[in-house]
Amino acid sequence: MTHRSTAFRVVYLGGLGRSGTTLLERLLGEIPGVAPLGEVVHLWARGVLAGEPCGCGEPFPACAFWREVGEAAFGGWTRALAERVLTLRHRVDRTRRIPRIAHPELAEYAGTYQRLYAAAAETAGARVVIDSGKHASLAFCLAAAGVDVHVVHVVRDPRAVAHSWRKTVERPEDGRPMTRWGPARTAAHWTAQNLALDLLATRGVPVTRLRYEDLLADPAAALATLADILGLGTALPFLTGTTAHLTTAHTASGNPMRFTVGPVELRRDDSWHSGLPRHHRHLVTALTWPLRSRYGYGEAAA
Repeated sequence: MTHRSTAFRVVYLGGLGRSGTTLLERLLGEIPGVAPLGEVVHLWARGVLAGEPCGCGEPFPACAFWREVGEAAFGGWTRALAERVLTLRHRVDRTRRIPRIAHPELAEYAGTYQRLYAAAAETAGARVVIDSGKHASLAFCLAAAGVDVHVVHVVRDPRAVAHSWRKTVERPEDGRPMTRWGPARTAAHWTAQNLALDLLATRGVPVTRLRYEDLLADPAAALATLADILGLGTALPFLTGTTAHLTTAHTASGNPMRFTVGPVELRRDDSWHSGLPRHHRHLVTALTWPLRSRYGYGEAAA
């Protein structure tokens, strides 16, 4: 961890959870010069305060990468720092403030993230850091505060997302079940997050949309196109056909896939066709129109 980088950019992965952002982050993170950080918005509570594991498997306080980042950015991680950021998040980083996020403490809040990103880029020797925080409100905060950020808007068929949110999945960090949502709630959040990210694109912020289905249909083509747009080059040595070879990543928070190491077969998950009850499917289909249609998800199975 001695190679230093003085210039860096932030790539922020936005979209509703269960849309493929963690998978995309793991894939982009294999490109040389890119440092995937996980869902930084949750680092303060889950990493600093709770000491949950980094993607490398070490508890956050024991991870050498994050210790160095904390020292470089803040002189070390402290409970007071984490609690301050969480307080600022509650005051500043709110979906209801979109489309006009203006708050006296915005500069302090976004500045904390900027310092963390800069320290992570320096520690990793990276020219790009990836934050897979998902929340559109944080993307608005970063952009409004002048952070050089390129947003990748990851979208997935809302019926597939609704099916995923119904599943019972244990958090590998503590064995507790992850949050579950019903179809109506999923449809409402899917619409709100995607509309907000669409709005961000009209504000002069670079936003590139990627459909989960397109990524899995042709991973090499989708990744090469996105990497080119982001200025990462198009060489993907970690990808062999539809198999990605993943190495250890220092992701501070995210879904269980952040711990995966080794070969991963990139297959589209269409289990919602048989697993999502018909009445749930009809409900989500109705509640997400017309945004769903604009993204290319018709009435029938996509």
